[in-house]
Amino acid sequence: MKRKLLFLPLLFLCLLGYAQQINWNEALPADSKTLVGKLPNGMTYYLRHNEEPKERASFYIIRNAGALLENDDQDGLAHFLEHMAFNGSKNFPGNSMISTLERHGVSFGGNLNAYTAHNETVYNISSVPVTDEAVIDTCLLILHDWTYYLTLSDKDIDEERGVITEEYRTRNTSAARLQKQQLAALLKGSQYVERDVIGDLNVIQNFKPQTIRDFYHKWYRTDLQAIAIVGDFDVAKMEQKIKDIFTSIPAVKNPAKRPFYEIPSHEETYFCLATDKEATSSRVELVRIYRDEDNTGKVTYQDIKDGLMQSFYNTMLSNRIAEIIQRGNAPFLGASIGVGGMVRGYAGYSLSATAKPNQEKEALEAVIRENERVIQHGFTESELDRVKTNMLTSLRSMLKDVDKTNNEQYIRDMQANFLENAGMISTEDYVAAAEKVIPTITAKEVSDQVKKWWKADNRVILISGPSEGVTHLTEQEARDIIAATEGKPVEAYTDNVVSGSLIAEDLKGSKVVATKELPQFEAVEWTLENGAKVVFRKADFEKDNVALSAFSAGGTSMYADLDLLPAASNVSAFVAAYGLGDYDAISLRKVLTGKKAGTGIGIGGLYESVSGSATPQDFETMMQMIYLRFQKPRFDAKAHEVLLSQNRIRVQQMEGQPQKMMQDSLSLISTDYNPRTLLFNEAYLDKITLDRIEKVYRDRICDASDFTFIIVGNVEQEVAKAMVEKYIGSIPSLNRHEKWVDRKVRGPKGKVEKVLYFPLQNPKSTVLVSFTHEMKYTLKDGYLIDILANILTNRYTKSIREEQGGTYGVGVSGNVSREPVNSYNISMQFDCDPAKAAELKPLLYAEVDKIIKDGVTTEELDKVVKNALKESEQSKNHNGYWMSVLTSYYQMGIDLNDPKNYEEIMKSLTPKDVQDFTKRFFKNADVLDLILAPDSAKK
Repeated sequence: MKRKLLFLPLLFLCLLGYAQQINWNEALPADSKTLVGKLPNGMTYYLRHNEEPKERASFYIIRNAGALLENDDQDGLAHFLEHMAFNGSKNFPGNSMISTLERHGVSFGGNLNAYTAHNETVYNISSVPVTDEAVIDTCLLILHDWTYYLTLSDKDIDEERGVITEEYRTRNTSAARLQKQQLAALLKGSQYVERDVIGDLNVIQNFKPQTIRDFYHKWYRTDLQAIAIVGDFDVAKMEQKIKDIFTSIPAVKNPAKRPFYEIPSHEETYFCLATDKEATSSRVELVRIYRDEDNTGKVTYQDIKDGLMQSFYNTMLSNRIAEIIQRGNAPFLGASIGVGGMVRGYAGYSLSATAKPNQEKEALEAVIRENERVIQHGFTESELDRVKTNMLTSLRSMLKDVDKTNNEQYIRDMQANFLENAGMISTEDYVAAAEKVIPTITAKEVSDQVKKWWKADNRVILISGPSEGVTHLTEQEARDIIAATEGKPVEAYTDNVVSGSLIAEDLKGSKVVATKELPQFEAVEWTLENGAKVVFRKADFEKDNVALSAFSAGGTSMYADLDLLPAASNVSAFVAAYGLGDYDAISLRKVLTGKKAGTGIGIGGLYESVSGSATPQDFETMMQMIYLRFQKPRFDAKAHEVLLSQNRIRVQQMEGQPQKMMQDSLSLISTDYNPRTLLFNEAYLDKITLDRIEKVYRDRICDASDFTFIIVGNVEQEVAKAMVEKYIGSIPSLNRHEKWVDRKVRGPKGKVEKVLYFPLQNPKSTVLVSFTHEMKYTLKDGYLIDILANILTNRYTKSIREEQGGTYGVGVSGNVSREPVNSYNISMQFDCDPAKAAELKPLLYAEVDKIIKDGVTTEELDKVVKNALKESEQSKNHNGYWMSVLTSYYQMGIDLNDPKNYEEIMKSLTPKDVQDFTKRFFKNADVLDLILAPDSAKK
């Protein structure tokens, strides 16, 4: 007894000593694997060797210049300039930059892109094959031209005006319109309110070319630019190339000062009511913006601690709100409280809630009360212990897969360093520091953070929602609620600590009775005594991951009773809210503290599925949950009613909204008004009863013998086998071996051409043309449909976007289906000016006719094939690839990993193959030809 009494104080003193050993101001070493340098002209460069993926690299230019730097006559030109960077430069006239990269498998939009924000503009050439030195030099030359040598010709500028105008039209959504109203109050008095990136249409359509050139030469300069390159290359050689190519770029003489843009402080609380006719939900928010501490370029232990405490704070509040919702008495549909970044140099503490219709008062009161609960009583140690444990689990998992960190993640760190002077440390050092810091953090320390973040100044009340059919809080009402609720005593939160095991009973299991080696996949197939078939492949691509996927034929096709279809289609979403086994959703989360394991189920049209993922050490936990998914699913009446009531509110909110009307119209027309096409409305929800959910679930997720289980991941075969025998082997079998039923849901035959009108606020038409043809399935044709879609995308980019300035972009998708019938589809869609829809739509058909008549060029085909082969090769070192390959093999009987079934076919394709397929596909294809237009376009 004495030994125990002595031991505890000694342990306590040891812990205190351990904590005191941390020098909170000590900076962690900078990441030694990232080379940072600066050229004589002031340009910064970041270089790092990384092999995820192998033989690939990403090339970035980061500019500390964005929309905030524009003059009034340049409003929108920072973004316009981003577009112009792809329309001609010193060494790449016209669109040759795009075509040059596409010849190396770098796709425009996918791997070649850019974005403009208020404070920065960033260009990227990602996932570039770098085995050829000439490709590296090409990418560097493009970066070189972006920095200082854009052509910016009058002709190119004028052609791009239409594209930007159409991008404005596409982005002019209800959410964007609400945000603009709110930002006027949230960032009142600042430059952020004056510049919204996309800009002023009057400026975009009428500015003089010299105006954009002035902006370019003033702000796109060496001292405000950084090059960031990460990938599978020799860093020393790359650094020399940087010096050779970029040193000669001249620095701007007498450069204008790059200002920091402040948000004016205010003692009074601002108010904003933002409404829009197409808004579907009401939202209440109380925000405080405050000046964040400037970064020092280093990361100290205190920085690590501050970041962790912020994460813990946000997570614990999120968990509390989730409990309120799951208990069924929440006065809101969703809510969040916490702190996060706002704009450069500023953070925000926000209390927000999505209100039930006409219950904004109750929602605002509720989030203020939850905030008060933290202010008055803080968090419990048991809450903190759970988030600490989960954080440590995540960090250690991240460390094990550090070699799977992709190029873009490293570049994000470089970008933060250049733009905001954030420190860069290695993952290894961060995890080691976090493991040292986390034990020292107390619940009181985390709770006290709110005193720093939540004060009476710099606050804004934001109310938003529909402009019709809802009564919103007035400014005085909102102020009265805040005054009456803040500081009012609330009860402390009670944390119901849950512990226990997922499975209490002993499982008999069943043995493997047959083993089949699958050398082509480096896998093995086991058949168990209960008839279950399990395929296992050990893979350590992701060292801390094991994935499971199981499927069985049937799905919703098994139900002729239309009253069962709504429940069958929504089983997955509803059971996810019920919990599992003996635990409701709240308790299950607590029981799984410290474990990275999860499972889910799905019921599609033709198949049902069960899936799971875990770390190797939590593999058994995942297998226990898989067993419970079959044998002990949970059906929670309270959780069901909560989710159903939320969906009923969604139905009310969506009623009469043009987006819902368009979605319903497309669903009905595309399935030829089949009775199995059910619309999301009150009658639909009435059919989703708990009894029906349970009936469908128990019918579909049962019978081990009818499922094929596939396991891929970093676990030893003998361990996997033992877990399979114990848990999957304990699932009973019915030996029914079902097949899906063809319910004859098809699109309309022939050509259906319609113009449909909707009460849209934005003068925008959507053109949608879809071709479908039932033809015999072949692998070759399956690849050709996708290749054709990509070629058409590239052609429409030129004809409809660039030459006509008619749209921001044309989306083209090519799909093939083997079940229930062999069918191929190509769909084309774009937004445009309603006055031009009828004029632009024929261009979709024109490019198809050209291919039928004249074929495609070798260059067009090579661009698409090279990109497809590159993407396929990159995917092979990931568990997901092998899961997909094995699933295809067991569902379709095709080994897609065999070169003759993919690479050899792709490399053998000729322009004639594309032309012949185009002729076969479009001949006698059924066509859906639609224009979705605003009511204002009616003649």
